[in-house]
Amino acid sequence: MSLLTKLRLITVDVTGTLIAYKGELGDYYCMAAKSIGLPCPDYERVHNGFKLAYKEMAAKHPCFGFAEKIPNIVWWKTCVRDSFTRAGYDYDEETFEKIFRRIYATFGSSAPYSAFPDSSRFLHWIRARGITVGIVSNAEYRYRDVILPALGFHQGSEWDFGVFSGLEGVEKPDRRIYEIALERGGKNVRPDEALHIGDSYRKDYLPSREVGMNAILLDRFGTSNAEMWRKSDAVVLPDLVAVQDWIEHGCR
Repeated sequence: MSLLTKLRLITVDVTGTLIAYKGELGDYYCMAAKSIGLPCPDYERVHNGFKLAYKEMAAKHPCFGFAEKIPNIVWWKTCVRDSFTRAGYDYDEETFEKIFRRIYATFGSSAPYSAFPDSSRFLHWIRARGITVGIVSNAEYRYRDVILPALGFHQGSEWDFGVFSGLEGVEKPDRRIYEIALERGGKNVRPDEALHIGDSYRKDYLPSREVGMNAILLDRFGTSNAEMWRKSDAVVLPDLVAVQDWIEHGCR
């Protein structure tokens, strides 16, 4: 039986589902340093430093400091400063400020991202069938206000509402973020009338299934975990073209 006949709400993850990063983190940190006449930081050291710094910031001040009302720019400045420090770069305050401003502006724009070619068509196909589209993302306000619109994803034409962790104070894999999405999805939308699409088994598939939603995992890049996901009985598809076909022509 086609799932399309009963769906009233589809929620989608952003990064890895609708859009992808372009290049490497080091590319953008390098451009920021070169813009003020400094040599490029080492890519691997910066990448590893950022992973550790981000993990620590997310643990200490989750949802981009939502509960403590930390300004977004302050949260990121702390994270980026720690990234450089862990990578072995101890810039003076004036130098760091110039580098950071370039990095913050870059990642608050569409420059480091690209939209998958099937994303916009898929969202339009959903909404043309009267199904509400929600964005569910562990991201801060700039995704909603700047990045998604700059990539052609506009609220009211490609998506109807968003649930962003930096604006809600709750993040995946917490099931509450999906409960919020269900509440915003329309009057009396039941979980079995909703579908979530994402690329993380832990953050997208498990918690959305836990609240009773249907779920699909995207494997756009041929991840080594995909076979394990399938063995757990998850529906795993390569792109949104395949998702559309799966929704339209019936569950396996």
